[in-house]
Amino acid sequence: MEKLQELRNMMPLTETSLYILIALAEPLHGYGIMQKVERLSGKRIVFGPGTLYGALSNLNAIGLITPHGERPSSSRKKEYRITELGIALVKMEVERLKELIHHAETLVLAISPDKE
Repeated sequence: MEKLQELRNMMPLTETSLYILIALAEPLHGYGIMQKVERLSGKRIVFGPGTLYGALSNLNAIGLITPHGERPSSSRKKEYRITELGIALVKMEVERLKELIHHAETLVLAISPDKE
C-alpha cells in the first residue's frame, strides 16, 4: 500500500519523463534516448542535453531508472534502464491517460454538432 501511494504521489508524469521511461524499455545511453524519443514522437519532442541529463538525474534519484551494466573506462556513455518501480509508474500513468482520453472523447462527442 505504501508503494502504491508513493507512485500516486509521482503522478502525473511530465511528457518528458514519460517518454524517457518508455524509451528505456531497453537500456540506452543519453544520445540513444534522445534519438528514440525524437523518433517515437515524430520529431515533436527534441531534447537538449541539459533537459535530458537533468531529467535522467531526477529519474535516477527517485528510483525510476538506474545505470545499466559496466562502462569501459574509455567510454563516457552511461546506459540507463527502467526499474520495476518505473515500470509500475508507467502502467499507472497509461491507465490514467486512458481514463482521461475516454472522458474527453465522451464529452466532445456529446457536445459536437457533427455527432453521428
